Amino acid sequence: MSGRRNLVIPAAGALIIVEEQLPELPEGGLLLETLVTGLSAGTELAFVKGDHPGLRSRLDSELGLFLPDSADTAYPVRRLGYMEVARVVESRTDAFSEGDIVAGAYGHATAHVSDPLNEHLVPLGEDLDPLLGVYAAHLGPICANGLLHAAAEATGGPVRSLADGVEGRQVLVTGAGPIGLLTALFAQSLGAREIAVADSDPRRRRLAEELGFAALDLGDDPGRLLKTRWRHGPADRGADVVFQCRGRAQALHAALRATRPQGSVIDLAFYTGGADEVRLGEEFHHNGLTLRCAQIGRVPRGLAGQWDRARLSAETIKLLRSHGDVIRKHLITDVVPYDDAPLLIHEVSQHQRHVLTAVFAVAPAYL
Repeated sequence: MSGRRNLVIPAAGALIIVEEQLPELPEGGLLLETLVTGLSAGTELAFVKGDHPGLRSRLDSELGLFLPDSADTAYPVRRLGYMEVARVVESRTDAFSEGDIVAGAYGHATAHVSDPLNEHLVPLGEDLDPLLGVYAAHLGPICANGLLHAAAEATGGPVRSLADGVEGRQVLVTGAGPIGLLTALFAQSLGAREIAVADSDPRRRRLAEELGFAALDLGDDPGRLLKTRWRHGPADRGADVVFQCRGRAQALHAALRATRPQGSVIDLAFYTGGADEVRLGEEFHHNGLTLRCAQIGRVPRGLAGQWDRARLSAETIKLLRSHGDVIRKHLITDVVPYDDAPLLIHEVSQHQRHVLTAVFAVAPAYL
């Protein structure tokens, strides 16, 4: 295998599949043949539409600042996506064998030369459906990391388990996309007392109901409803913890309104257009709330030695094993041939097609 096909964005609004040469396989490396690759609509559509912050500014990792003098990314965008499942077809390390099935995050390419010392690869085992494996390396750990941040907020110290932040508690998830629904399923599996999911799309609210959650309309002020229903004591009402999983100011504002005094909003969303409508002078200020960003790039301070990406992936695998049938039925809405990926992504970007998780099958056996 000397080449591969790769999904590329040559310019805003355009998607094409191109032929590329693979580099030579080094000692210690792996040659991966992609079986399936999943679409992360939020991040990827930001590049398709041209509104990803990385196209306008550069993140200085030392300063932790976005600087407008240059951009991190420019067209053509040649690496898109982070939900791949592959078979090892050649191995030059004893750590992996030919035939192993692994999850990775290397983009919508039909093959990849991997450096396992510097890339996060997740062995899946033969008993896990590769279609579920698209969540194992990156998207599932994003959700698990949200639960970890909630646990750290709840304990103020060491975290015994992801359940520490949700067990026995009343939980709201704002946003019923893949991240929101997987986060809700995590909370359910970890013993949350009640879970409500809020979204503005009636299709996604129906899906949340099918999964057993109370489904609320973001436009109907879920905070007022939940603060009427969830009472902890005098002047103490609302969700114990809110997981904010929709990159819109409306959703963040609704999350803050629904949180009990001195409660926490764990924010997993990506605000490509900012959040100018969030009214920080209202509930956030008067109720003493905490807004905690829980992005996959870091775990809570002090927990790095105990929790890492591999452990978050292991927690994801546990969820995929216990809820695999439900996730496969309800969250993976589209499985199409790899060659159809440009058209599907274009249709989603133009609101001509609704998907939750779309999977592009490189290997015909998974169609």
